[in-house]
Amino acid sequence: MCLVFVCDEDERVIARQPAPGACPYCGGMVQAMDVESQWRFCFLPLCFKTKRRYYCTFCARRLVVQ
Repeated sequence: MCLVFVCDEDERVIARQPAPGACPYCGGMVQAMDVESQWRFCFLPLCFKTKRRYYCTFCARRLVVQ
């Protein structure tokens, strides 16, 4: 008998909006994205999280706010 456990993470972008400031690497515009992530275990949703991530629109780097 063999048991197979399937774990999956699904991410989708909810909203995008311009953020204040400029990219420290290239000077491009910064964009804030709200991302919803969902963890599933055997097709059953376990956890929902919404995070705000910042990206440069010119060089596409992910920026970290300190």
